[in-house]
Amino acid sequence: SYSLLSRRLGAIPSQSVGGFCGATALLAWCCHGLLESTVLPSAPAGLAILALGLGPVGLAFFLWDYGVKHGNIRVLGALSYAAPLISTLLLIAGGLAEATWSLGLACLLIVGGAFLATLDSFTTV
Repeated sequence: SYSLLSRRLGAIPSQSVGGFCGATALLAWCCHGLLESTVLPSAPAGLAILALGLGPVGLAFFLWDYGVKHGNIRVLGALSYAAPLISTLLLIAGGLAEATWSLGLACLLIVGGAFLATLDSFTTV
């Protein structure tokens, strides 16, 4: 996977992520031209897509690459499960989703799995 390969190739600087994303976008554009019909987004939607790519999504790719190369990969992997948990809790807090028992159980399973994955990080020898 990308994360394991990125860790093994740690000599490649995280700043190169932008180039990798650009190359991927070029390949996707070529495949789109060959395999799909084009539907253009409205101007506001196009600007929103561009802002997401240059802002939080692009930053997330860069930070993930840096964390994989320089951080504790097991803790990082376990903490990555917090994203859907936090977004679900925000939806509930904003009144856009309903808190249910099954959702509560799912949250407990996510937290429990993350705890088990990082358990050896908390033990000392």
